Amino acid sequence: MSPEQIAATAAILLAAYVIRGITGFGSGLVSVPLLALFLPLQFVVPLVLLLDFTASIVIGGFNFRRVQWNEIGVLIPFGVVGVILGTTLLVNLPAEPMLLALAGFVFIFAMRSVLNIHGDKPASRAWAAPAALTGGTVGALFGTGGPPYVIYLTHRIRDKSDLRATFSALLFTEGATRIVSFLLAGLLLSAKVWIAYLVALPLVLGALYLGGRVHVGLSATQMTRLVGILLLVSSVSLLFKALNE
Repeated sequence: MSPEQIAATAAILLAAYVIRGITGFGSGLVSVPLLALFLPLQFVVPLVLLLDFTASIVIGGFNFRRVQWNEIGVLIPFGVVGVILGTTLLVNLPAEPMLLALAGFVFIFAMRSVLNIHGDKPASRAWAAPAALTGGTVGALFGTGGPPYVIYLTHRIRDKSDLRATFSALLFTEGATRIVSFLLAGLLLSAKVWIAYLVALPLVLGALYLGGRVHVGLSATQMTRLVGILLLVSSVSLLFKALNE
């Protein structure tokens, strides 16, 4: 990478993991679209997977007693199928359709965040299969599989502590599945990915600490909308990049 690309990568990762430190979510949604503007997805997604998995361990601390294992047990089998499908697509698809799909996915989630769209009705257990399949596929393909899981679980679990514990346990499990899948596909066998991970790790840990310190300054709604605006810009940029590939 050029010095300019290294500086841009550092700035993007700093912003993404400050947001992760504040909200506990969203680092992949912010970092992957922006990094994909000048780096290949086959490099970006494995790198962010390793950084996100590390962030999950660092933030960690999920309370096993509060984890709703009955919800996770339904999601995991479909999520594993999604991870296998997403990994296969990541290895075999050309860049243009993947970038277009990523731009569309990020745009939809960005508008949901900007407009603060959410529902209050409990979701049917029948939605577990499409939520997990989508989350696993998108997570493996773009490193941003959290939203389908978040949307589903927030409509199933009302207690905030139970929701946080369940989501943390699910992300840890899903991340471990993706690491195994990526190893088998050869996506984590690149020395460049591991070197970039080790170089970026101190920056990411610092960003998580900073985010944890400043999280009280913004309301949840303000933070959600801020992330949504950034994602909206990212989706438009990705669309232009895909059309010019």
